[in-house]
Amino acid sequence: MTLMELGHQVTMLRQQFPSLSRLHRGQPVAYLDGPAGTQVPQRVIDAISDYLSHRNANHGGLFATSRESDAMLDEAHRAAVDLLGAGDSDCVYFGPNMTTLTFALSRALARTWKPGDEIVVTRLDHDANVTPWVLAAKDADATVQYVDFHRQDCTLDMDDLRSKLSDRTRLVAVGCASNSTGNINPVREICAAAHQVGALAFLDAVHFAPHALIDIAEFGCDFLACSAYKFFGPHIGIMWGRRELLENLTPYKLRPATNELPGKWMTGTQNHECIAGVLAAIDYLADLGRDVVSDQTLDRRSALSASYKAVGDYERSLVARLLAGLEANSEVKVWGITDPERFAERLPTVSITHRRLRPIEIAERLDQKGIFVWHGNYYALQITETLGLEPDGMVRIGLVHYNTEDEIDRLLLALNAL
Repeated sequence: MTLMELGHQVTMLRQQFPSLSRLHRGQPVAYLDGPAGTQVPQRVIDAISDYLSHRNANHGGLFATSRESDAMLDEAHRAAVDLLGAGDSDCVYFGPNMTTLTFALSRALARTWKPGDEIVVTRLDHDANVTPWVLAAKDADATVQYVDFHRQDCTLDMDDLRSKLSDRTRLVAVGCASNSTGNINPVREICAAAHQVGALAFLDAVHFAPHALIDIAEFGCDFLACSAYKFFGPHIGIMWGRRELLENLTPYKLRPATNELPGKWMTGTQNHECIAGVLAAIDYLADLGRDVVSDQTLDRRSALSASYKAVGDYERSLVARLLAGLEANSEVKVWGITDPERFAERLPTVSITHRRLRPIEIAERLDQKGIFVWHGNYYALQITETLGLEPDGMVRIGLVHYNTEDEIDRLLLALNAL
């Protein structure tokens, strides 16, 4: 069964999120700001508190709290492997956020580049998957190639991408999905194209992770990053890399730090309490899958697969309702895929502009109705610049599986009332 078929399931799971009971200006809050960070279930909050209360210790000690802390960290690595389909927990490591982890990796990779090498990025991506590579290329005197996108539906121009690839290409960096328009990129095809010219492929899965199952083996990438606060966890970044690359690259790190994976890439003391929260967030998603299929014996990866299948079905029903309502509003323009036949190519993230009102005005007016949305460029600066939407940007409506049809109807009513 799916979440859509089990109508009561969403109501029940919403009870696990304390923040969803908040009132604002006397009205229940509709959290449609998920792409910038989702709300968290109580079990994540409890896991962070429990760690700090009972086993708060640094790594590698020979005493009880340190051993217990290390056991939790090991389990968190295994959970991250199950989330990513990575297979090897030594190849997954944590850091402050995706941006910081990507900057660190870019510095290490840049040491292998030379003048004349080329790096490929896209004009669809969050800047965290653009500027780190641009700055690293500048340090190495390498050239940056920008892949364009189709203006009519904001999808990546694959012909343009292929034209940018050559035997000089060293890295192709692309997002699994646009954090602005919700469009999903054909990452398996992109990674294969990068490898055909001898380049590495880096995937930003930050926006993808709350909505669909990450499968590194299927994607065929060399590196992948995501952030737990986008999939119902705390503010922690996660990076995966191929073992041979992580072993052979030289990171910027302290002399006493280990040269063994994964510690080689985790500089300084980690945020152990929030890593405990990441473990709880992944287990929340896994338990959701077990509940949906009524099988508590499923291993974590299988349970996550079932969870994301149900989440995807439910979220597509929500975004269909949202887009149908927006289409009926003549003053609103949707940027991205709107064809119902192509909803499998998008996530439930929708960016709009209004014929008369600036994004900041819309966000302020919706706040008065207890509806939380984002305005601006959401750090996807290349796309708003290319579309000529700076400095105002767009209004972003982001749905996740704890959102409801009633919240969408409230939003559409409020937009129509503008």
